[in-house]
Amino acid sequence: MNRPLILITNDDGLFSPGLHALAEAVAEVGDLLIIAPENQQSGMGRSLPGTTPGSIYPRELSINGKVLPAYAMPGSPAQCVMYGAVEIADRPVDLVISGINYGENLGTGSTVSGTIGAALQGADLRTPGLAVSLEVPRHFHYTTDYGRVDWSIAKKMARAFAILMLENRLPFDVDVLNVNVPDSATEKTPWRLTRQSRQPYYVPTRSGRKKLEEPRRTGYEVKIDWDTLEPDSDIYAFEKDKVISVTPLSIDLTSRVDFHYFCELLRERIPEIPSES
Repeated sequence: MNRPLILITNDDGLFSPGLHALAEAVAEVGDLLIIAPENQQSGMGRSLPGTTPGSIYPRELSINGKVLPAYAMPGSPAQCVMYGAVEIADRPVDLVISGINYGENLGTGSTVSGTIGAALQGADLRTPGLAVSLEVPRHFHYTTDYGRVDWSIAKKMARAFAILMLENRLPFDVDVLNVNVPDSATEKTPWRLTRQSRQPYYVPTRSGRKKLEEPRRTGYEVKIDWDTLEPDSDIYAFEKDKVISVTPLSIDLTSRVDFHYFCELLRERIPEIPSES
Protein backbone atom coordinates (compact mmCIF):
# COMPACT_ATOMS: atom_id res chain seq x y z
CA MET A 1 0.00 0.00 0.00
CA ASN A 2 1.34 3.42 -0.95
CA ARG A 3 2.15 5.90 1.74
CA PRO A 4 0.34 9.25 1.58
CA LEU A 5 1.67 11.58 -1.09
CA ILE A 6 2.47 15.03 0.30
CA LEU A 7 3.19 17.89 -2.10
CA ILE A 8 5.29 20.56 -0.42
CA THR A 9 6.06 23.98 -1.79
CA ASN A 10 6.62 27.57 -0.68
CA ASP A 11 6.92 31.12 -2.02
CA ASP A 12 10.52 31.78 -0.94
CA GLY A 13 12.16 29.46 -3.46
CA LEU A 14 13.33 25.86 -3.68
CA PHE A 15 16.51 26.49 -1.72
CA SER A 16 14.83 28.23 1.21
CA PRO A 17 15.82 26.72 4.58
CA GLY A 18 12.15 27.01 5.54
CA LEU A 19 11.16 24.60 2.78
CA HIS A 20 13.94 22.22 3.81
CA ALA A 21 12.77 22.40 7.44
CA LEU A 22 9.24 21.52 6.31
CA ALA A 23 10.51 18.55 4.31
CA GLU A 24 12.49 17.35 7.33
CA ALA A 25 9.40 17.66 9.51
CA VAL A 26 7.12 15.50 7.35
CA ALA A 27 9.56 13.21 5.52
CA GLU A 28 8.58 10.21 7.63
CA VAL A 29 4.86 10.98 7.41
CA GLY A 30 4.53 10.27 3.70
CA ASP A 31 6.18 10.31 0.30
CA LEU A 32 7.25 13.82 -0.69
CA LEU A 33 6.74 15.58 -3.97
CA ILE A 34 8.85 18.73 -3.62
CA ILE A 35 8.22 21.48 -6.16
CA ALA A 36 8.82 25.17 -5.53
CA PRO A 37 9.54 28.40 -7.39
CA GLU A 38 13.09 28.71 -8.64
CA ASN A 39 13.20 32.27 -7.27
CA GLN A 40 11.48 34.53 -4.74
CA GLN A 41 7.69 34.59 -5.27
CA SER A 42 6.35 36.15 -2.08
CA GLY A 43 3.13 38.12 -2.44
CA MET A 44 1.87 36.15 -5.45
CA GLY A 45 -1.35 35.01 -3.78
CA ARG A 46 -3.04 32.30 -5.83
CA SER A 47 -2.01 33.81 -9.15
CA LEU A 48 -1.56 31.65 -12.24
CA PRO A 49 0.21 34.09 -14.58
CA GLY A 50 -0.15 33.32 -18.26
CA THR A 51 3.38 34.56 -18.91
CA THR A 52 4.93 31.57 -17.12
CA PRO A 53 6.62 29.26 -19.65
CA GLY A 54 5.62 26.09 -17.78
CA SER A 55 9.16 24.71 -17.59
CA ILE A 56 9.98 22.28 -14.79
CA TYR A 57 13.59 21.62 -13.80
CA PRO A 58 14.63 18.48 -11.88
CA ARG A 59 16.79 19.20 -8.84
CA GLU A 60 17.92 17.36 -5.72
CA LEU A 61 17.70 18.25 -2.02
CA SER A 62 19.43 16.64 0.94
CA ILE A 63 16.75 16.00 3.56
CA ASN A 64 17.49 14.13 6.81
CA GLY A 65 20.64 12.70 5.28
CA LYS A 66 18.89 11.45 2.15
CA VAL A 67 19.02 12.89 -1.34
CA LEU A 68 15.47 13.44 -2.56
CA PRO A 69 14.25 14.46 -6.00
CA ALA A 70 12.85 17.98 -6.19
CA TYR A 71 11.65 20.33 -8.90
CA ALA A 72 12.06 24.03 -9.55
CA MET A 73 9.67 26.06 -11.64
CA PRO A 74 9.80 29.66 -12.90
CA GLY A 75 6.28 30.38 -11.72
CA SER A 76 4.03 31.14 -8.79
CA PRO A 77 3.57 28.87 -5.77
CA ALA A 78 0.04 28.06 -6.95
CA GLN A 79 1.41 27.04 -10.34
CA CYS A 80 3.92 24.78 -8.62
CA VAL A 81 1.03 23.01 -6.89
CA MET A 82 -0.98 22.72 -10.10
CA TYR A 83 1.90 21.50 -12.25
CA GLY A 84 3.19 19.21 -9.53
CA ALA A 85 -0.19 17.54 -9.06
CA VAL A 86 -1.05 17.34 -12.78
CA GLU A 87 2.31 16.86 -14.50
CA ILE A 88 4.56 15.10 -11.98
CA ALA A 89 2.56 13.15 -9.40
CA ASP A 90 2.14 9.46 -10.18
CA ARG A 91 -1.01 9.27 -8.04
CA PRO A 92 -3.45 11.68 -6.39
CA VAL A 93 -1.88 14.06 -3.89
CA ASP A 94 -3.21 13.54 -0.37
CA LEU A 95 -2.04 16.79 1.21
CA VAL A 96 -0.49 20.08 0.07
CA ILE A 97 1.75 21.82 2.61
CA SER A 98 3.13 25.29 1.92
CA GLY A 99 5.96 26.83 3.95
CA ILE A 100 7.63 27.15 6.26
CA ASN A 101 7.30 30.80 5.33
CA TYR A 102 9.66 33.58 6.32
CA GLY A 103 7.10 35.86 7.97
CA GLU A 104 3.58 35.60 9.35
CA ASN A 105 0.44 35.71 7.19
CA LEU A 106 -2.44 37.25 9.11
CA GLY A 107 -5.62 39.26 8.64
CA THR A 108 -6.95 40.49 5.32
CA GLY A 109 -3.51 40.30 3.75
CA SER A 110 -3.74 36.52 3.81
CA THR A 111 -5.08 36.54 0.25
CA VAL A 112 -1.86 38.23 -0.88
CA SER A 113 0.34 35.47 0.49
CA GLY A 114 1.90 33.06 -1.97
CA THR A 115 2.17 30.60 0.91
CA ILE A 116 -1.59 30.58 1.45
CA GLY A 117 -2.24 30.83 -2.28
CA ALA A 118 -0.44 27.54 -2.82
CA ALA A 119 -2.52 25.84 -0.13
CA LEU A 120 -5.71 27.24 -1.67
CA GLN A 121 -4.65 25.89 -5.06
CA GLY A 122 -4.47 22.49 -3.44
CA ALA A 123 -8.02 22.98 -2.21
CA ASP A 124 -9.07 23.87 -5.77
CA LEU A 125 -7.73 20.46 -6.78
CA ARG A 126 -9.86 18.86 -4.03
CA THR A 127 -6.81 18.33 -1.81
CA PRO A 128 -6.57 19.63 1.78
CA GLY A 129 -4.03 22.42 2.23
CA LEU A 130 -1.82 23.41 5.15
CA ALA A 131 0.05 26.73 5.26
CA VAL A 132 2.73 27.21 7.92
CA SER A 133 4.44 30.55 8.59
CA LEU A 134 6.97 31.71 11.18
CA GLU A 135 7.53 35.23 12.45
CA VAL A 136 10.98 36.48 11.43
CA PRO A 137 12.62 39.91 11.11
CA ARG A 138 11.04 41.82 8.22
CA HIS A 139 14.25 42.10 6.20
CA PHE A 140 14.04 38.32 5.61
CA HIS A 141 10.59 38.50 3.98
CA TYR A 142 11.64 39.09 0.38
CA THR A 143 15.28 38.14 0.41
CA THR A 144 17.07 35.11 -0.95
CA ASP A 145 19.92 35.79 1.48
CA TYR A 146 18.26 33.46 3.94
CA GLY A 147 19.10 34.17 7.58
CA ARG A 148 19.55 31.76 10.44
CA VAL A 149 16.18 30.86 11.93
CA ASP A 150 15.04 28.43 14.61
CA TRP A 151 12.49 26.31 12.79
CA SER A 152 11.93 23.78 15.58
CA ILE A 153 8.47 24.88 16.80
CA ALA A 154 7.16 25.51 13.29
CA LYS A 155 8.41 22.05 12.28
CA LYS A 156 6.60 20.51 15.23
CA MET A 157 3.36 22.23 14.26
CA ALA A 158 3.72 21.26 10.59
CA ARG A 159 4.24 17.62 11.44
CA ALA A 160 1.39 17.47 13.98
CA PHE A 161 -1.16 19.08 11.68
CA ALA A 162 0.02 17.10 8.66
CA ILE A 163 -0.64 13.85 10.54
CA LEU A 164 -4.00 15.17 11.72
CA MET A 165 -5.09 16.13 8.21
CA LEU A 166 -3.94 12.86 6.67
CA GLU A 167 -5.71 10.74 9.27
CA ASN A 168 -8.92 12.74 9.56
CA ARG A 169 -11.31 14.33 7.10
CA LEU A 170 -11.74 17.97 8.04
CA PRO A 171 -15.29 19.36 8.42
CA PHE A 172 -17.08 20.70 5.36
CA ASP A 173 -15.90 24.19 4.38
CA VAL A 174 -12.50 23.79 6.06
CA ASP A 175 -10.28 23.66 2.99
CA VAL A 176 -7.02 25.08 4.37
CA LEU A 177 -5.46 25.48 7.80
CA ASN A 178 -3.36 28.63 8.14
CA VAL A 179 -0.83 28.20 10.97
CA ASN A 180 1.21 31.17 12.22
CA VAL A 181 3.96 30.71 14.79
CA PRO A 182 5.29 33.71 16.81
CA ASP A 183 9.06 34.00 17.10
CA SER A 184 8.67 33.75 20.89
CA ALA A 185 6.99 30.33 20.71
CA THR A 186 8.44 27.51 22.78
CA GLU A 187 7.52 23.89 23.40
CA LYS A 188 4.98 25.14 25.95
CA THR A 189 3.29 27.70 23.70
CA PRO A 190 -0.31 26.63 23.01
CA TRP A 191 -2.19 26.94 19.76
CA ARG A 192 -5.58 28.60 19.40
CA LEU A 193 -8.29 28.22 16.78
CA THR A 194 -8.89 31.69 15.37
CA ARG A 195 -10.84 33.62 12.79
CA GLN A 196 -9.14 35.66 10.12
CA SER A 197 -9.27 39.27 11.22
CA ARG A 198 -11.06 41.76 8.99
CA GLN A 199 -8.16 44.12 9.61
CA PRO A 200 -5.06 44.36 7.46
CA TYR A 201 -1.89 43.32 9.25
CA TYR A 202 0.71 44.81 6.91
CA VAL A 203 -0.14 48.38 5.90
CA PRO A 204 1.52 49.96 2.82
CA THR A 205 3.79 52.98 3.30
CA ARG A 206 4.98 55.60 0.83
CA SER A 207 8.05 54.74 -1.21
CA GLY A 208 9.65 58.19 -0.98
CA ARG A 209 9.87 58.51 -4.76
CA LYS A 210 10.58 61.94 -6.25
CA LYS A 211 9.21 61.10 -9.71
CA LEU A 212 6.44 58.68 -10.64
CA GLU A 213 8.67 56.85 -13.13
CA GLU A 214 11.25 55.99 -10.45
CA PRO A 215 11.46 52.20 -9.97
CA ARG A 216 10.66 52.25 -6.26
CA ARG A 217 8.44 49.88 -4.30
CA THR A 218 6.02 50.94 -1.58
CA GLY A 219 7.08 49.81 1.86
CA TYR A 220 4.94 48.21 4.55
CA GLU A 221 4.63 48.12 8.31
CA VAL A 222 2.58 46.29 10.91
CA LYS A 223 -0.20 48.58 12.10
CA ILE A 224 -3.01 47.31 14.33
CA ASP A 225 -6.18 49.11 15.39
CA TRP A 226 -6.47 47.65 18.87
CA ASP A 227 -9.80 49.37 19.54
CA THR A 228 -11.58 47.39 16.81
CA LEU A 229 -9.45 44.22 16.73
CA GLU A 230 -11.58 41.11 17.16
CA PRO A 231 -10.61 39.12 20.31
CA ASP A 232 -11.15 35.81 18.49
CA SER A 233 -8.97 36.80 15.52
CA ASP A 234 -5.63 35.54 14.27
CA ILE A 235 -3.97 38.93 14.79
CA TYR A 236 -5.16 39.16 18.41
CA ALA A 237 -3.96 35.66 19.27
CA PHE A 238 -0.62 36.16 17.53
CA GLU A 239 0.20 39.74 18.57
CA LYS A 240 -1.60 40.19 21.89
CA ASP A 241 -1.44 36.75 23.48
CA LYS A 242 1.64 35.43 21.63
CA VAL A 243 0.08 32.03 20.96
CA ILE A 244 0.14 29.98 17.76
CA SER A 245 -2.77 30.92 15.54
CA VAL A 246 -4.58 28.21 13.57
CA THR A 247 -7.20 29.60 11.19
CA PRO A 248 -9.51 27.39 9.12
CA LEU A 249 -9.98 28.90 5.66
CA SER A 250 -12.59 28.20 3.00
CA ILE A 251 -12.06 28.43 -0.73
CA ASP A 252 -15.67 29.63 -0.90
CA LEU A 253 -15.50 33.43 -0.88
CA THR A 254 -19.27 33.93 -0.85
CA SER A 255 -20.33 36.59 1.63
CA ARG A 256 -22.13 35.33 4.75
CA VAL A 257 -24.91 37.90 4.34
CA ASP A 258 -28.52 36.79 4.80
CA PHE A 259 -29.55 36.11 1.20
CA HIS A 260 -33.27 36.77 1.73
CA TYR A 261 -32.63 40.14 3.36
CA PHE A 262 -30.02 41.16 0.80
CA CYS A 263 -32.16 40.10 -2.15
CA GLU A 264 -35.08 42.17 -0.88
CA LEU A 265 -32.76 45.12 -0.39
CA LEU A 266 -31.51 44.83 -3.97
CA ARG A 267 -35.04 44.58 -5.34
CA GLU A 268 -35.90 47.83 -3.58
CA ARG A 269 -32.86 49.59 -4.99
CA ILE A 270 -33.11 48.34 -8.59
CA PRO A 271 -36.82 47.62 -9.21
CA GLU A 272 -36.46 48.17 -12.95
CA ILE A 273 -34.32 45.05 -13.34
CA PRO A 274 -36.23 41.75 -12.99
CA SER A 275 -35.07 39.13 -10.50
CA GLU A 276 -36.21 35.66 -9.56
CA SER A 277 -39.09 35.63 -7.11
